[in-house]
Amino acid sequence: MDGLSGKLYLICAFSLAGTSVIAARFVTGKLGTFTITAVSLFFALVFLLPLCRKQLVRYLRLMSLRNFLFLSLQALCGIFLFRMFLLWGLHYTGSGEAGILTGATPAITALLAMIVLREPVSGRKLAGILCTVGGVLIIQGVLTPGKGLSLEHIGGNLLILCAAACESAFNTLSRISAVKAAADLKEPASPLAQTAIVSAIALILCLIPAAFEHPLKELAGIGMLEWTALLWYGVFVTALAFICWYSGIKRCGAFTAAAYSGMMPLTSLLLATAVLGESAGYQQWLGGLLVILGMFLIGTEGL
Repeated sequence: MDGLSGKLYLICAFSLAGTSVIAARFVTGKLGTFTITAVSLFFALVFLLPLCRKQLVRYLRLMSLRNFLFLSLQALCGIFLFRMFLLWGLHYTGSGEAGILTGATPAITALLAMIVLREPVSGRKLAGILCTVGGVLIIQGVLTPGKGLSLEHIGGNLLILCAAACESAFNTLSRISAVKAAADLKEPASPLAQTAIVSAIALILCLIPAAFEHPLKELAGIGMLEWTALLWYGVFVTALAFICWYSGIKRCGAFTAAAYSGMMPLTSLLLATAVLGESAGYQQWLGGLLVILGMFLIGTEGL
């Protein structure tokens, strides 16, 4: 039962995370990268702190220095660097394409699970990794006759792939942290408290670079749509998604998490076409299907 609930939590977490590309599109170019992240994290903390005040105090008292360092690394990779690369990349590539490219996350997470966590790899998992890589190459045009890498979008696409690598590092660190915390705390860690701590650390990391983006002047010039996007980014993409993530990763292994992280590109692609009206050609859909196939192959043994 724990395994099933863990998978449901992961589906919710990555589906919510997939909306980050869409929410970011409404504020990219209107606000600075670090301003967007800082404001969304502020909204996340405003939402979280009333819900977890007692749990947070207890968690901080029990938390070891090692747990704190792991949470700090998760904040750096999963929020600060991930959003930095994602928001920069969206300046140069479309939301649908960016969403699909985050589909590299399952393959990178699977590789890290093998190398860092020393989890064994089967033929199905290897096939899933190859499907994901092939899907990304098709999106880039490498495997399509008569087409090559798009010079116009290559920089943005590489930034999105860097974001996917940061997300994978976060996934791996979270799994290590979940195992270590269970041993150190002698009781289940609170997903609410973990989310609040990670959000607070990431907010502190964003404050200095955000100050150089003239945030007050830029925030004064945005409208209700942009504020709604920032609120969504904070409450749903950050707070609720991370609560679901921490609830799921303590119940599931790294390969299962890698499989379900494929929900990010699927959600992003569908919303980019439905909400933003972006067109997706056969090349993107074919690449997206391979990425999703890779998601299922990687996680087959854990399902």
